[in-house]
Amino acid sequence: MRKIKRLIKYIGVVTILIFILVLFFPTWTSKIKGANSISVLEKVEINGTKQQIMIRGHDINNPVIVYVHGGPGCPETPYAAKYQKLLEKDFTVVHYDQRGSGKSYHFNEDYSNLTTDLLVEDLLELTDYIADRFDKEKVILVGYSFGTYLATKAAHKAPEKYEAYIGIGQVSNIQESEIDNLKYTISEAKKAGNIEDVSY
Repeated sequence: MRKIKRLIKYIGVVTILIFILVLFFPTWTSKIKGANSISVLEKVEINGTKQQIMIRGHDINNPVIVYVHGGPGCPETPYAAKYQKLLEKDFTVVHYDQRGSGKSYHFNEDYSNLTTDLLVEDLLELTDYIADRFDKEKVILVGYSFGTYLATKAAHKAPEKYEAYIGIGQVSNIQESEIDNLKYTISEAKKAGNIEDVSY
């Protein structure tokens, strides 16, 4: 019994130490070799708050992609480099953790005013920051899932900022989509004879 208590105590201490390390120490992104390459993970001031951005590419003169993650609240900076290596050869790819998400979440910040309109304003300001940083007139905008909602609103509001828009898992009418999904699920459950689930 004493050994179990000691083990639980050690696990608790290790968990707290890991939490402190993750919270207060910066993460990193692997280096891309080359004189004109970029591979940075940093916080920048966007629309009144610090937001985490990751920028990766083999040549900073390539066209720039700004990628808007889904969720809400599901940033892709932790694993994007694993699946975008081919893109990085021909594009400079910018990911950011949206306000209140991932490394852009701040314990002392008030999120009671967090709306999709505010997230769109953040995206427009981030676009300006990135365009200025890489001396681009326009960037390519990519939205994924919930990010497509923010990205289409931004593109509609300021089309002059974007070379192109690409939607992945494009959101259209969220309420209608949820109703369609529910109807389909019930239909499939009935086909499978799963009366118990249908009754819920």
